[in-house]
Amino acid sequence: MTTQTPSKTARSEALFARARAVTPGGVNSPVRAFKSVGGTPRFIREAHGAYLTDADGTRFVDYIGSWGPMILGHNHPAVREAVADALQFGTSFGAPGEREVELAELVTRLTGAGKVRFTSSGTEATMSALRLARGFTDRKLIVKFRGNYHGHADGLLVEAGSGLMTNLDGPLGESAPSSAGVPPEYAALTLVSEYNDPAALDTLMAERGPEVAAVIFEPVVGNAGVLIPTPEFLAALHRVQDGGALLIADEVMTGFRLSLNGATGLLGLRPDLSCWGKIIGGGLPVGAYGGRSDVMDFVSPQGPVYQAGTLSGNPLAMAAGLATLRTLEADPGVYGRLETYTSRLADGLKSLAAETGVPISVNRIGSMLTPFFQAAPHGSVRNYAQAARSDTQAFGAWFRDLLSRGIYWAPSQFESIFVSAAHTDAELNATLEAARAAFAALNRPDLAHEGVSP
Repeated sequence: MTTQTPSKTARSEALFARARAVTPGGVNSPVRAFKSVGGTPRFIREAHGAYLTDADGTRFVDYIGSWGPMILGHNHPAVREAVADALQFGTSFGAPGEREVELAELVTRLTGAGKVRFTSSGTEATMSALRLARGFTDRKLIVKFRGNYHGHADGLLVEAGSGLMTNLDGPLGESAPSSAGVPPEYAALTLVSEYNDPAALDTLMAERGPEVAAVIFEPVVGNAGVLIPTPEFLAALHRVQDGGALLIADEVMTGFRLSLNGATGLLGLRPDLSCWGKIIGGGLPVGAYGGRSDVMDFVSPQGPVYQAGTLSGNPLAMAAGLATLRTLEADPGVYGRLETYTSRLADGLKSLAAETGVPISVNRIGSMLTPFFQAAPHGSVRNYAQAARSDTQAFGAWFRDLLSRGIYWAPSQFESIFVSAAHTDAELNATLEAARAAFAALNRPDLAHEGVSP
């Protein structure tokens, strides 16, 4: 499989100009604007299997998979047929339906959660779980970790990672809003600790533990690039439960991706509550939170903690989620194949970077991967501050070169890429061929940005 010729962007450029006139920044989610990598964002026309096709007709090997949901590949027949079947009976009921019961039964069986409540997004799931934790414990404070992203609710836009990677320094527990419009008084209810720093978490809980309703964390961080927890850090996380705080695993990204029980199953976690999204909806807008039955029974109408959503349990989204999870469960080898492909991709990137003298450190777990453009201490990037030391200019040039060669990588140094079951040896070989040239161009000014729109 050969690399692609430089992509044409006239149609995407025209659409981007039109979008900027009617939408802030021309996009409906900031990272899509390519601000951190430069160049023209591609407006996508269609997607099938491991490929995206943009408005100009250029085909790309896709490594974002709609930021994680497309673990089976784009437009998978089972998902498409399930949605089409549901569509003939209506698009929304605003009343209970059988599919939401079936999906709740499947999710609780696969994850071990006692009960689950569906929402329409991961942000809704995390903010609802925090309200529930406060209601259940009658405490106010929340602890999160620097660089962990849990959606754009006010109390969670604090030291939140990805495009928000600022405010790296500060005393233990200090929180700084990552967005305008978040009052400092509100941010003050969110305490911040360091990911992969068990001593810092122990100290914070010793000082403020009786006030803490919950500690929320990404089991594997994806929005500061992929960060993998140490066993010592996981042990410290579980210690917070000894003082009555709830432990909330944000599995919006990792749920059903790292295993059928997500990172919880893979890493042996014991959270009180978990939040899911992305894969749970098979590419349609779905989120969920669930966990201990005694905690979930505090949710209205059974309990005093109010949470509602007009489109929660939408029949089309439930159908897509059911088809995706049932397909994953019916294929016991799927996670092994994802692991093998992503491991080969990681090894290939490290080897090619070494050949061309480009310093990178690759973090990988399951089918999630980030190449950090830096020579990290100990061979891997372990926390938010280390991730922020990456050479974002080098990454941007590498990204643009890959894009010009038909590889659609995540348009930020501080994001994970996602491998799907639709990726094969053909896509792997094409990716490594393009990566070889892109690494070489970083050390060859005469080759840099070859065929790439500025």
